[in-house]
Amino acid sequence: MTNFDDILEEAGKFGRFQKRIFALLCMASMPFAGVYVGVVFQGFTPDHWCRDPGLEQLRENCGLALEKARSLILPLVNSSAGVLPSQCQRYDVDWNFTDLTCENLDRDITEAQHAAWPITSCNNGWDYDYEGRESFVTEFDLVCTDSWLVDVFQAILGVGFLVGSVSIGFLADKFGRKVSFLVSNVLNALTGILVAISPNYISLVVFRALQGFGVKGGWMVAYVLITELVGVEYRRVVGVLFQMVFSCGLIVLALIAYLIPNWRWLQVAFTLPYIIFVSYYWFVPESPRWLLSQNNSSKAVEITEALAKENKKTLSKNIKDDNAHSASGSFMDLIRTPNIRKYTLILSFNWFTSAVVYQGLIMRLGILGGNVYIDFLISGIVEFPAAFLILFTIERVGRRLPFATANIVSGAACLITAFIPESLLWLKTVMACVGRLGITMAFEMVVFVNTELYPTFIRNLGVSVCSTLCDIGGIVVPFLLYRLAVIWLELPLIIFGVLAVIAGGLVLLLPETKGVPLPETIDDIEYPNRFL
Repeated sequence: MTNFDDILEEAGKFGRFQKRIFALLCMASMPFAGVYVGVVFQGFTPDHWCRDPGLEQLRENCGLALEKARSLILPLVNSSAGVLPSQCQRYDVDWNFTDLTCENLDRDITEAQHAAWPITSCNNGWDYDYEGRESFVTEFDLVCTDSWLVDVFQAILGVGFLVGSVSIGFLADKFGRKVSFLVSNVLNALTGILVAISPNYISLVVFRALQGFGVKGGWMVAYVLITELVGVEYRRVVGVLFQMVFSCGLIVLALIAYLIPNWRWLQVAFTLPYIIFVSYYWFVPESPRWLLSQNNSSKAVEITEALAKENKKTLSKNIKDDNAHSASGSFMDLIRTPNIRKYTLILSFNWFTSAVVYQGLIMRLGILGGNVYIDFLISGIVEFPAAFLILFTIERVGRRLPFATANIVSGAACLITAFIPESLLWLKTVMACVGRLGITMAFEMVVFVNTELYPTFIRNLGVSVCSTLCDIGGIVVPFLLYRLAVIWLELPLIIFGVLAVIAGGLVLLLPETKGVPLPETIDDIEYPNRFL
């Protein structure tokens, strides 16, 4: 009798069977990008100004240009970008009862005349410079005093992530990886379509939260399933490549958003794959490791034999369940002893920082005013070197130094970018790309470093608990980005930079795990040199 890892020595650690399943499950990473950061396009806030029905009639009668009309009705206000026409107030003038004629309207009105006019809010709604794009912001008028509702749209996704990843993770351990993955995709497809047809903002937010509940949990189950099907030495490579497909999703998202400028149809576009994933019922197997943990060895043998057959291998060993007598852990085990408590705090902070900086830098592209499609495309392409750097360094240099360096470089790049003048736009863009590269590398590394620092019986629990800070970061970042950018456009970069530098410094307090066997007990963590 032997365990499943020994069986894979005969059946194939990463043969045709695993490659086929890996290719199928990787597809789950691609639409996840649309759900995660699609708000850049779906929640785009264009230039806007108060609608004045009286002036619209006057424009027609006098043939006024749009810019001239806007200068008539919009008071100038101080903003982070300088003195600009107000987007949230207008002069309260009844143009039908003024002594202004078409002739003097075409001339500049004095400051004294403007100062005498009362100012009111946009009580007749707004006009938008759509630039060919329609977002839920323009449809539901989520601007000015209601602009914070755009933050809620993204933050509620983080709430769904937080609840869903824990809930679906629990279901995956209890009812199986395959069933949980399929159920999550049914939920993703249903809620994704409901988001697309939401008649008002309240229903939009409710369905968005439900979509968040299913989509991240399903993504994590797919990640776990593929890593449980391959040999030990392939898990890190498979995990990094699985996340790399998410970067491919960012590039595809930019292209689709360019072709589909309407936010509802864009939502449909990255929801359709989840309907297709339901067909995986016939193509993706249950995890043999999970079946063994449930004492269902007959089904595990059946799947393993199919695995060996497709890999053109022959099995001569029997499988046993080596998890039947494993210990179970609790949350207290993550904070009870000094070293594990230190690991939990440092890793939790790194999960939080990675989510805030990574998501914040992507969402920032939507408020910079440039070509968001090209900027987003470049941002996605920059992520690919991160995966190659990880694969190149982790077995040569180790984990700790590349992990810390990635955070510190990202933080430094954010801080430098904030103080580069707009006249050096090329340098500002380069440094922003360096920041994206660094935080992408750090985000991908925290996943598997987390698994290497906890003993076996609390490894999954440790990853689940620490990664909840990632979801909390996702809740915080919209408010952090959009509200601080109103004060100063570069202020969020300062916050991102400080967080990343601190995270990198804390990583240096972790032990190096390169070439170190995975710990099995708490004593392996607290007394690592006891047998030396």
